[in-house]
Amino acid sequence: MTTLWDTTGADIVKALAEQRRIGGAVFSGMALTLVVIADEGKVVEAEQAAAAAAAQHPCRILVVVRRQIDAPIPRLDAEVLVGGRLGPGEAVVMRMYGRLGLHAESVVVPLLAADVPVVSWWHGAPPQRLATDALAVTADRRITDCSLAADPLAALRERADDYAPGDTDLVWTRSTPWRAVLTSTLDAVAARRADPFRLIGGRIEGDPAHPTAALLAGWLSARCGCAIEVVGFARIAGSTGVGAVSLDIGSGEQVRVQADHRGRAVISQPCRPDSTVALPARSLGELLREELRRLDPDEPYGQSLEAATGRTGLSDRSPVRQYIWVDPAGDSNDDRGGRAASRRPSTPGLGDVPGLDEAGSMVAKSKDADPLHRGGGMNGRAKVSSSRESARGPRIVRLLPGDSGYHDCARLQPVG
Repeated sequence: MTTLWDTTGADIVKALAEQRRIGGAVFSGMALTLVVIADEGKVVEAEQAAAAAAAQHPCRILVVVRRQIDAPIPRLDAEVLVGGRLGPGEAVVMRMYGRLGLHAESVVVPLLAADVPVVSWWHGAPPQRLATDALAVTADRRITDCSLAADPLAALRERADDYAPGDTDLVWTRSTPWRAVLTSTLDAVAARRADPFRLIGGRIEGDPAHPTAALLAGWLSARCGCAIEVVGFARIAGSTGVGAVSLDIGSGEQVRVQADHRGRAVISQPCRPDSTVALPARSLGELLREELRRLDPDEPYGQSLEAATGRTGLSDRSPVRQYIWVDPAGDSNDDRGGRAASRRPSTPGLGDVPGLDEAGSMVAKSKDADPLHRGGGMNGRAKVSSSRESARGPRIVRLLPGDSGYHDCARLQPVG
């Protein structure tokens, strides 16, 4: 492991190459790049989960920790590992101070593995709009966890409002064992009956405020075409918020699956004795590992999210997001900022370049405060002066030809 204090992105690349040379490792079979966004208090848990996922899915792990955004001097500290505690592959843990944390992509993008998908995972309360985080805009797959929000059900509705194909959430992944047991049970009932049957109703007994229970009810409602509600359960519902599922299959018959809180579930069905199947609690690493198995849009999640929140048309949305710059130091309700964001690009391909429109222009919110870095994408140092927003409104600047990268703002020229 190499520890770098007050470093740059270029130094991180050099340290990676040096670690490979010392260890004699040639790690060219990476399946993806996993970008982990975590708070300092959750870094250890996130690292353990990422290492468990990397054991099955070889990847380059980039951990981003945004610390002390209000620090007066931007700084980047990093740990570079090859075959260390974060699995057999390459990993970089980056702690960003000051306004550098608002532009983590300027350090992360040059470190992405070439020609492989990018997955971003937020281990913490997800942003209200993923488009305000460039690490989401540059990712092919985005993983959030509504259970970590202050109001999980409200966060689930936010995910529906902000949904784009390629989004998923770990509260949905936690429902996989329940969905597998219910599907196999209903298949067994259908195989024994001569006539086809359909569900006419049912209920989920558990925690009505748990997002996994809400998504499971949405999945059953979307698949079966009948309303499934979540009702309270006398026993502790566990990490999924689900204690039992009862489904009416007509003719006065019912199928019931109830967890026994010992890693098992008891299945009760007509004309058969009760049976027991495994229903184990899964670790965070196992959840993340499941989400990395497929990187195409999770259509069942989108359908379940529609049914659980009442939103419609989620699968018809564009999978490409346009980056929206939001300065937490400014007024988020500023109407001028909203108009500036509305000028974000509509031309395909430019959405991957934060803040550029069709003409290659960039919107800055003040004359003196430059929201991007100086010094190129590989530098990682943010030289930004903080000042009040100009009363004259947003100022449009253009990157001159020959600039070293879209984060190189050393040469800016006013437009018009």
